[in-house]
Amino acid sequence: MFSALLAIVAGAASAVGYQSMAPTGQWYGRTFTGLGRGSKQIALTYDDGPNDPHTLRLLEVLALHDVRATFFMIGRYVQQRPDIAREVARAGHVIGNHTFNHPLLIFESAARTRAELVDCRTALTDAVGEHSNLFRPPFGGRRPATLRIARELGLETIMWNVTGYDWNAPPAAQVEKKVIKQVHGGDVILLHDGGHRAMGADRGQTVLATANLIRRYKDQGFQFVTVTEMMGAVGDKTSAVR
Repeated sequence: MFSALLAIVAGAASAVGYQSMAPTGQWYGRTFTGLGRGSKQIALTYDDGPNDPHTLRLLEVLALHDVRATFFMIGRYVQQRPDIAREVARAGHVIGNHTFNHPLLIFESAARTRAELVDCRTALTDAVGEHSNLFRPPFGGRRPATLRIARELGLETIMWNVTGYDWNAPPAAQVEKKVIKQVHGGDVILLHDGGHRAMGADRGQTVLATANLIRRYKDQGFQFVTVTEMMGAVGDKTSAVR
């Protein structure tokens, strides 16, 4: 009996831990993870920039294919390279909050969490002026207090449902293979134009993978949109139902 109880407790603890990191988990509050299967929209998102030189190279690829994406930027990097952040904004991409220092927020106090979000917002405002109210928690880590603080600050928490597993800079073909296995339409794809440990992370393979993925899915009739545009599509559907 006691061992069975321990097993139940352990299972519950495991589930709670999983939900704090699972991209599509909704136990701790509503987050946006895409439109669901069947849509012909895809949102490319990039974390951990701005990053010299790969964010600028990525902008060239996106411009070549006339695609707008969503960039979740780290505040301290924005302070280091506000010029790159401005180039992203100037090109028409959406910029979101990825905290100032990229901590795992499930281990941070409410005060620290709030400071991370506010400081990043300040850095973004100083660099590019008005920007989106989108927020992505580093590593996807969040708990109820994290989402509550984000809401209090007027932020929408954005997760993902497809990832290229590109943070360790694998070959482009491997990134593409991971993404292709998961895409069903209406997807928010997680990729990285920077690295949270230091400026200058090598994201050349992600840039190459991006070009190939855009060609592949445009040929299949998909439309690439920003997260803001995709969320607008959800609102349009809701209005139609009403």
